[in-house]
Amino acid sequence: MEIDSGSSHFTDFRSSDTNSNSGGCMNPMVVNAFPVGVVHVISSGGNVEGEGELRMEPSVGLEFDSADEAREFYGLYAMRVGFKIRTGQLYRSRRDGSVSSRRFVCSKEGFQLNSRTGCPAFIRVQRRDSGKWVIDQIQKDHNHELGLEGESSSPVLQQGPPPVVTKSLVEVLRRPKVKMLGQVDNGVLSPSSIINFKKQKQSGDGRQSTAEPYTGLEFNTANEAYEYYQVYAESVGFRVRIGQLFRSKNDGSITSRRFVCSKEGFQHPTRVGCGAFMRIKRTDSGSWMVDRLNKDHNHDLEVQTVCQKKFSTASKKFIEEETNGMVSMDLGEMNSSKITKRSRENKIGTDWYPVLLDYFQTKQAEDTGFFYSVEVDNGSCRSVFWADGRSRYSCSQFGDVIILDTSYRKSNYEVPFATFIGVNHHKQPVLLGSALIANESKECFTWLFQTWFKAMSWCRPKSIIADQDMAIQQTITEVFPGTHHRFSSWQIRAKERENLRSMPIEFRYEYEKCIYESQTTVEFNTTWNSLINKYSLKGNVWLQHMYDKRESWVPLYLRGKFFAGIPIGESVESFFGTQVNGQTPLREFISRYEQGLEQRREEERKEDFNSLNLQAFSQTKEAIEEQCKRLYTFTIFKIFQDELLQSYSYIGIKTYEEGTICRYLVRRSGSENDKHAVTFSAVNLSVNCSCQMFEFEGVLCRHVLKVFKLLNIRELPSQYILPRWLRNAEYRILCGAESGVSSQELKAFMVWSLRETACKYVECGTSSVEKYKLAHEIMREGGKKLY
Repeated sequence: MEIDSGSSHFTDFRSSDTNSNSGGCMNPMVVNAFPVGVVHVISSGGNVEGEGELRMEPSVGLEFDSADEAREFYGLYAMRVGFKIRTGQLYRSRRDGSVSSRRFVCSKEGFQLNSRTGCPAFIRVQRRDSGKWVIDQIQKDHNHELGLEGESSSPVLQQGPPPVVTKSLVEVLRRPKVKMLGQVDNGVLSPSSIINFKKQKQSGDGRQSTAEPYTGLEFNTANEAYEYYQVYAESVGFRVRIGQLFRSKNDGSITSRRFVCSKEGFQHPTRVGCGAFMRIKRTDSGSWMVDRLNKDHNHDLEVQTVCQKKFSTASKKFIEEETNGMVSMDLGEMNSSKITKRSRENKIGTDWYPVLLDYFQTKQAEDTGFFYSVEVDNGSCRSVFWADGRSRYSCSQFGDVIILDTSYRKSNYEVPFATFIGVNHHKQPVLLGSALIANESKECFTWLFQTWFKAMSWCRPKSIIADQDMAIQQTITEVFPGTHHRFSSWQIRAKERENLRSMPIEFRYEYEKCIYESQTTVEFNTTWNSLINKYSLKGNVWLQHMYDKRESWVPLYLRGKFFAGIPIGESVESFFGTQVNGQTPLREFISRYEQGLEQRREEERKEDFNSLNLQAFSQTKEAIEEQCKRLYTFTIFKIFQDELLQSYSYIGIKTYEEGTICRYLVRRSGSENDKHAVTFSAVNLSVNCSCQMFEFEGVLCRHVLKVFKLLNIRELPSQYILPRWLRNAEYRILCGAESGVSSQELKAFMVWSLRETACKYVECGTSSVEKYKLAHEIMREGGKKLY
């Protein structure tokens, strides 16, 4: 399968860590091929310690002369850190079929062998026009223990001592903090996500006694199994750590888990390679069964006194993984089987604030429109929000639909980095603000949304795509009354996996059909109720909650709301991709942030230039097509043109007429299923289609265009050409004035439009003394007319 790498849309940005003489920094190497595609790289000198230049960590922007050179570099890095690599997926250009990018992955990527854990670590190198290969994507975090101890090395085809594997120059990131314990559903703590330690009978020596584990022992949940093994371990005299997990290749859900003795492995001086463990596997019914077990320890066991304990970091991490990282209550402690809620715990390291504030002050000196705000609680800094002048101006143009991207919550994270994203007139993502979120309480989100609202000159969005947590739902209702909240697709999918995985295949098929194929609210309600009754699910709290919130996630209810055409049911791409995420270390954060932002804005500038200076190709020569070709950007015109061409395959039949109102049935030729009702009023040329494409995307559908053709309407009425999709969207001030916006919003738009134009004059006028004089003269003469 060929995948378009899209390399033409990115500029070649070099990392600040890249040696300017990168072509000379790569020493000669010997690459030995091993089975299963594992690449084991050894320096020609046989000792990695001496190769100072090769100790560089991979980073976005690092450049190589060839893909093989990149692979060798990654192999050496892998040796130092303690893992092996394989050659992964390749991507080919759609134009000439040549390889345009390659992925090199951890050898434990995927699940095809029992030794693999689905490790996400990789680098991707992309070929530039210059012929160089540049790292454009990277993930350094592994989901397994690092270090080559205990692994059988492949034979080496050279003499001499084995290479020294060291981690001294590689910064090992701290284990991510756990976000939550427990899950709130409408304000009620869900017991399904709480580990409940039950009191055990005590033996004569004061220890807790519990039945010993055995193969075939069954539990309702993985949490129960973990709780049981912990109690057993305490009674025997050892401690438990969370070990390896395995995921399904089909849906990514966890299929088995290992709980090991705390002395398993050799990564710490206190560990002795103990082989004791218990592995549980999920059954088809949804329960968990012990399928592998080793009770023998290679160390002395300790007599422990029964006492109340806090959860270990490992157990907290396990809880987060089991709940897919979507719990919505502050981190708590288990104490006497009760949860003690901590007060507004801040997840941002204190070392972040001075670095960010220094960055903000530097940007403010360069950009008069730069805005930042820090939430302060009892004298301590908490959440942080910032947006530069370009982001604030973009919001005045494209702030009608915003996405609050909190995808850092999908996995364990170091930094709670969130972004506000909009969609520009090329259908590209534009940054409307960035934030570090102290916690996920209602107070925190209220501060965040109110700060964003103030920074964006009180421009109220029509729609918001954000997670469905109760805190976020309540905040949006209070700060943006009347704004439609659509739930994030990734969270819906994860919740479905969690709550429906034990359901039969037939139920899931009927469930998907009800959600995605219902055409009317009556049909949806009837099908849903039938499904609930058929499978006796009236007592299912999650399904009832999702039904109550159907207007925020079911496609049928979302089609009539404007979302700038952002697809329903698909996850929104992160603005920064893998360059900035929840694991980005502080020392790299600012440089990666600036680099990712500049890449996106360079793509936007290219599309602006193309739309203003190039002409699209006409397919029909109809007046309506020529009109839209002049007005729309390339991207939007292509969407309109496709709808126009598709309209030729449809038949329109008038089914009703009374006065100035006509109704048409429009269906595809040869199909009885693909049909829609179009209502037209001759009074103001208003039209409405049952598919609601215009309401959702802002572009007229093929069904309406068919009716226009039947009525000989040769140009689109002005109300069906949204100013946000125009080539000159940034100069649409008159259109905005005519659309009924508030005086406050209109003034904000004028301020940012004039400021952006002035910034362009300043940028051009300071390139030389001659241009400075010309720009100054133009502004001086223009100022006379204003005054």
